Amino acid sequence: MRPLQFGVTLHDHNLTQDGYVLFGSTGGKECFLMGERGDIVHQWRLPGKSNCYSQLQENGNILVTLIEGPKIKGLAAGAGRIVELDPSSNIVWDYSDHMQHHDFCQAPSGNVVYLAWELTPTKEAKRIKGGMPDSDHPDGGVYEDVLREVNRKGEVVWEWRLKDHFPYDKYPLRPTSKRHEYAHANTCHVQRDGNILVSFRQLDLMILINRQTNQIDWEMSDRSWGGQHDCQQLENGNIIVFANGSEQYTPEHSRILEIDRDSKEVVWQYTGQPKITFFSPRISGLCRLANGNTFIVEGNHGRLFEVTKSGDICWEYISPFFNDIPVHGTVNWVFRARKYSKGNTKLNNLLANLGI
Repeated sequence: MRPLQFGVTLHDHNLTQDGYVLFGSTGGKECFLMGERGDIVHQWRLPGKSNCYSQLQENGNILVTLIEGPKIKGLAAGAGRIVELDPSSNIVWDYSDHMQHHDFCQAPSGNVVYLAWELTPTKEAKRIKGGMPDSDHPDGGVYEDVLREVNRKGEVVWEWRLKDHFPYDKYPLRPTSKRHEYAHANTCHVQRDGNILVSFRQLDLMILINRQTNQIDWEMSDRSWGGQHDCQQLENGNIIVFANGSEQYTPEHSRILEIDRDSKEVVWQYTGQPKITFFSPRISGLCRLANGNTFIVEGNHGRLFEVTKSGDICWEYISPFFNDIPVHGTVNWVFRARKYSKGNTKLNNLLANLGI
């Protein structure tokens, strides 16, 4: 349903975490830094259309992915270019890989880790189980995921290929999934120790890759997640994730889940009240804030909001920025966004650069 009100629709000053929101609209050519009242305090002019989202860096610059180069038919969230922009929108680093898609993250070393596709020929791809018969990609096989790490010179210093490490028999595709892609990675989150948490939407699976050994140190799958996004490891060691809730036998609704990594038990969750009031079948994200609140992006509705530990909504914003997206029409989607709490080093450096 099209929203009837835009901008900030709710703000409880006593409960909301002080800070700023960094966001953009899918397919837009701008990135915004927004205050809690909905005021745009800074805007970056992007040198192309944004595919997914942007991230603040330690120096106060932003990294953002842009849509550039040839696209692979039928595969979602392809980008192809990662740029670093200073507060004046000048390009200070520029890297292209037309196979890059969805997510990216800066490693502790300053290198950038990102997701990419590569084509596995049909004969070799027979190891992939499940999916719709005779639905391999027209390019002649199945596109699988690769993680790449590049340095500031643009040199690839590390690669991790799904096909070299994955237990295919354990994780078949859904019967309703086309075999043109396996397994639709949508998140790569680099930990402080350099290990990488990855989400695979098609498999309802999260894994932790050991950066030194290339082995999978931890994994968890649950079909009730319904195509999850934006998994992260918290300071307490737990995993938090946006469980979209698509393709379920029960009424579809989204959840935010905090999971104990060792026991794999849900220790905290947020759902809408009633449940159907919070649902984004695709995209979306979240982050835990300094005061314990959780910032949530209900991406398909352009809705950004903040909830307390008890699940009370204390801040809400509906994006007024619409763009034309092929197949889907004119939408105000927000693939992902981040709220940076006051006191955050990255935010402080940006504000200092802006003179705020």
